[in-house]
Amino acid sequence: MARDAFAFLSPRAPSCPRTLLAQARGHRPPRVAIANAGAPHPLEGAREAAELGLAEPILIGDSARIRATAEEIGWDIGGLRLIEAPREAATPEAARMARDGEADAIMKGQVHTTAFLKALLPSAVGLRSRETRCAHVFHITVPGSDRPLLLTDAALNVDPDVPTRQAGLGHAVRLARAVGIARPKVGILAPSEDVTPSIPNTGEARAIAAWARTALPEAIVEGPMALDLIFSRAAAEAKNYVSDVAGDADIMVVPNITSGNALFKLMVLGMGACAGGLVMGARVPILLTSRSQEAAARIASMALGGVVAGAS
Repeated sequence: MARDAFAFLSPRAPSCPRTLLAQARGHRPPRVAIANAGAPHPLEGAREAAELGLAEPILIGDSARIRATAEEIGWDIGGLRLIEAPREAATPEAARMARDGEADAIMKGQVHTTAFLKALLPSAVGLRSRETRCAHVFHITVPGSDRPLLLTDAALNVDPDVPTRQAGLGHAVRLARAVGIARPKVGILAPSEDVTPSIPNTGEARAIAAWARTALPEAIVEGPMALDLIFSRAAAEAKNYVSDVAGDADIMVVPNITSGNALFKLMVLGMGACAGGLVMGARVPILLTSRSQEAAARIASMALGGVVAGAS
């Protein structure tokens, strides 16, 4: 077995927060259309979710391959709906089912993320209006605590402009309220709490915070905020930074995918965090899972899908 060279990587395996599981079980298990389900990873995720009562999987793809892989992993899929739509046809079929009310969520199977999203997110597909911007939101918990940090956007929008980050913030606030955070506290990440013309995202963060005071009165939004201020009240006190959010944030909005992706992966690798996530803004939640994800993250993503579908 290969050994990681860096001592700061956590040896602890992540675990799905029990509070999130309980919240998901408070809703009817969603019908989850899994596009290109004929590989071990998506089928194992579907089985985990079904056994925990988190989802009713709909398996879409090459039906012969799906049956063979299910037999290989020892799962009897006789009672599940199986749709023949191999290769490139699988994701459009999942989209059709969502449009027609036959599926409550869509999950990525053995398909490249770019191809998967290109088949779902264009407005012509019918899962979102032309005016609606989608964003990905992670629900991140660390060992010993069920309190989440919601992070947007670390997986979908590469270099989002201000309106796209505003949309992502709106989605994150809705998710926060769906998981029981009545008035979420939001920090908009920047390198500094000061607006600096040479660092455009500091001014953009202030503009987003000002917009949120009217657009999202159910949230407390501050920005720009450096990472130490978002995570540490002691850092805020040392800097004489008066804040309702410092050290108590429920949501973090990052300026681009590079910073968000690095932060989420550092929390997973370095802290043993569980990071479930989904794309919001479409007619149904879209679950992005990867082969590198632990079972806990796959389960958390399914649970989030159930919470969002149930709250819609």
